[in-house]
Amino acid sequence: MVRQLLWDNDGVLVATEHLYYQASAEVLAEVGVELSEDEFKEISLRRGESVLELAQGLSDTERHELRDHRNQRYSDLLARTSLVMEGVHETLAQLQGRYAMAIVTSCRRDHFDIIHRASGLLDFFDFILTREDYVQSKPHPEPYLTAVQRSGFAAEECLVIEDSALDLQAALQHQFDHTA
Repeated sequence: MVRQLLWDNDGVLVATEHLYYQASAEVLAEVGVELSEDEFKEISLRRGESVLELAQGLSDTERHELRDHRNQRYSDLLARTSLVMEGVHETLAQLQGRYAMAIVTSCRRDHFDIIHRASGLLDFFDFILTREDYVQSKPHPEPYLTAVQRSGFAAEECLVIEDSALDLQAALQHQFDHTA
């Protein structure tokens, strides 16, 4: 029986991926690299790799500065608008009390905090795990294993709610119930 819902954040609860694409494309353009939306989806969303690797010939310092610049630009974009997806509040309200719920995201804590500063969603969740709460990111199973351990439920009692096949692999590797 399902007792715990483990929600992804980006693309499930909030619409942020278009802003991450925009921030990445803008900083890559500054170093002469054009990034199409299709390339972004393939590299970042399907393969789980960094599109910043497209910038060839950069030193480690320059690559680090490019990443910092992209992260700052992304933070700026996140702060400008409400990102909660349509129907999320209502769905969570209907599930609250029937299931324990948590967010398991690869989103950095600083970005997560900006996204949810005024989202009104956090009160629905028993706990949140962000990128800083584990070593290996999705599609590695560590984020979900950490969530199961923290929740006190068995993996078989957890339902994972993801929007990408790559991240769903993290749950499938340890036989969680799952949906996409």
